[in-house]
Amino acid sequence: MTTRIERTYLPAAGHDWFLPLYDPLTRLLGMDRARRGLVEQAELRAFQRVLDVGCGTGTLAVLIKHLHPTVQVIGLDPDPRALARAERKADRAAVTVRFDHGFADALNYPSATFDRVFSSMMFHHLEHDTRQDALREMCRVLKPGGRLELLDFDAPQSGGHGAIGRLIHSHHRLQDNAERRILELMGGAGFLNARKVASRSLLFGRIAFYQASAPGPDVATF
Repeated sequence: MTTRIERTYLPAAGHDWFLPLYDPLTRLLGMDRARRGLVEQAELRAFQRVLDVGCGTGTLAVLIKHLHPTVQVIGLDPDPRALARAERKADRAAVTVRFDHGFADALNYPSATFDRVFSSMMFHHLEHDTRQDALREMCRVLKPGGRLELLDFDAPQSGGHGAIGRLIHSHHRLQDNAERRILELMGGAGFLNARKVASRSLLFGRIAFYQASAPGPDVATF
């Protein structure tokens, strides 16, 4: 694993005390189906390389490896407690996933390394002034024509995320997740063809699926 960096971060579950409950609660609220939809959206092919930024407890990374055994999967997160759970989860599933400690706005990987970068329910964790840097880093590590596949809260409408959503994360972070703002940030980071693919309602509110391509000869116009 990479050298650990001493920086502050928002834990995978929003609060350290909530981490043991995170997996069963998100499963109950319907996130397993949403994650599977994100993987289907990515259209992965054999032997591609994938980075899951903000992998948390590793559920998405393990799912990708389970569905696509030949794909090389790396999960990255700043929370050592979440990474420890992720490693145990991969061991129980008998899949090989590498988990690294690090931050979305300072990816310790060479440029043009990955075919897909995933971000699942992580983007709203980032402070306003680091979001552009994080997306720029995701674009940098993608191969030409590679894609970002992003899943996150949709911007709340009239308090639409309910008590559970507000328990996990503060309203001001969710408010900055407007579709227009996310697409602007993707474009400003160098992505092409940024678009909102779909949205879905869960018990804690609405989630949105996004996709964007890194510049390169393989980029197709949607």
